Amino acid sequence: MARRNTKHAYIVNDAKRNATYKKRKNSLIKKTMEISTLCGVDACAIIYRSNELQPEVWPSHSGVQSVLYKFLTFPPLEQSRKMFDQQSFLKQRIVKAQDQLQKKKIRNQNEMMSLFMFNCLNTGFVNDNINLQIAKDLLSVIDRNLNDLDRKITRDQHQ
Repeated sequence: MARRNTKHAYIVNDAKRNATYKKRKNSLIKKTMEISTLCGVDACAIIYRSNELQPEVWPSHSGVQSVLYKFLTFPPLEQSRKMFDQQSFLKQRIVKAQDQLQKKKIRNQNEMMSLFMFNCLNTGFVNDNINLQIAKDLLSVIDRNLNDLDRKITRDQHQ
């Protein structure tokens, strides 16, 4: 069964908020336990709720202290090597999304030029009202297709 998308907003209803808190807390502790057991890594969870006096910890206070002590004994450069604050995380995601967008734009442009080329081949002529950039792109697609055909022909002749 597929999961539903949930809205990430403050839950106003106290009973719903407490129920969601308990479910999510148990899920987080279960995931922490699983990654610790299955992957053999030291992991801990500290869950602090503002209306409670003590934070909830997993596996125990001494276990959390040992994990934190191991982390704090690393040099500062090693500690922050794979850490992200929200700003750097978002910057990284934006750069990744921009790269994907650029690749999709290039692929879309190539597809449009290929369709335009096949349309010109089917009709037997090129429209007179195309601009210079479209003509250059069309020429590039034609050259690329001719080069691909030449490679296939030479490969088939060698076989």
